[in-house]
Amino acid sequence: MSDVFDWGFAWSILPLLASGALVTFQSTVIGFVLALAIGLPLALGRRSRSFLLFIPATAVIEFIRSTPLLIQLYFIFFVGPQFGIKLSPLMAGLLAIGLYYGCFIAEVYRSGIDAVPRGQWEAVMALNIGRWRAYRAIILPQAIPPMIPALGNYLIDIFKATPILSVITVLEMMTRAKMIGSESFRYTEPMTIVGAFFLIMTLGASFLVRRLERLLGEVRSKTPAGLTGV
Repeated sequence: MSDVFDWGFAWSILPLLASGALVTFQSTVIGFVLALAIGLPLALGRRSRSFLLFIPATAVIEFIRSTPLLIQLYFIFFVGPQFGIKLSPLMAGLLAIGLYYGCFIAEVYRSGIDAVPRGQWEAVMALNIGRWRAYRAIILPQAIPPMIPALGNYLIDIFKATPILSVITVLEMMTRAKMIGSESFRYTEPMTIVGAFFLIMTLGASFLVRRLERLLGEVRSKTPAGLTGV
């Protein structure tokens, strides 16, 4: 046994940390899906010509982007019940992550949509295609592939942000590691395992994002973009 790192102790705590890793993984995936779902209507609202959509969407994006995630997390979990919003720690954490990163992803959506050639919009208007149908069938299919690198970065960022859920007692991997450390007075092993897990998962996610980006690039090069099939 080493005085610095006890392999036997590390193996003994691995199942407990693995259960926390599952919560971390689930929180990342669900939080990212929520962020994607929240970001798109915010981006479309910010691009809207109607002030009834533009002003609220812009206000929400700028407010949430300008305040720390930790404060929003505390507000949802501790202040929310005073307004009748009572959520479990995990649900509060997922909502906070979804809202926070959704506002950043909204800007990714907006920049991707703005990058679509103006000629596509002119063709849509010439053919009298409805705005929402144009987004669904023409604009977004062209705008999303170039967004993949930025969206992938936010996925990795969400994954690395999940330890913040430990402040509201979500039993993710970091919370488990702190519990093990406080009970055994050994922090080296659990923190090392947590760090290794985050490193492996981050590198794996980066690899998958690059592969997806390359795959979509090959598909785009073989498929004509625009109004085909509308």
